[in-house]
Amino acid sequence: MCIDYRNLNATTRKDHFPLPFIDEMLERLAKHSFFCYLDSYSRYHQILIHPEDQSKMTLTCPYGTFAYRRMSFGLCNAPTSFQRCMMAIFSDFIEDIMEVFTDDFLVYGKSFDGCLENLEKFSKDAKELILS
Repeated sequence: MCIDYRNLNATTRKDHFPLPFIDEMLERLAKHSFFCYLDSYSRYHQILIHPEDQSKMTLTCPYGTFAYRRMSFGLCNAPTSFQRCMMAIFSDFIEDIMEVFTDDFLVYGKSFDGCLENLEKFSKDAKELILS
């Protein structure tokens, strides 16, 4: 299902949280030889919408009226909202053992074993967040 959010996006105050500069990210990555790419595949669906704003995301279909409780695909601030969350959550790791760009994670290391160690740090931290 595809929902047309053009009217909502037109009236939404834009979140100008900056995405990382690709050229700076590539410079940091060029110093490493081993990489593990993880795609969280539109994980911004896990970000809750404030109850007062859920009515703005209401859709009507033959089966009834529905309001999203979580951020939906097509909202203008979805990618930057997710980027802001990931930057806050993984701030200790970014530019040290990993990079985040919207819903993509890149864990890296100078050696294969180093990359695996960094991936273990990342997954341990991510697991603690999920279980808490």
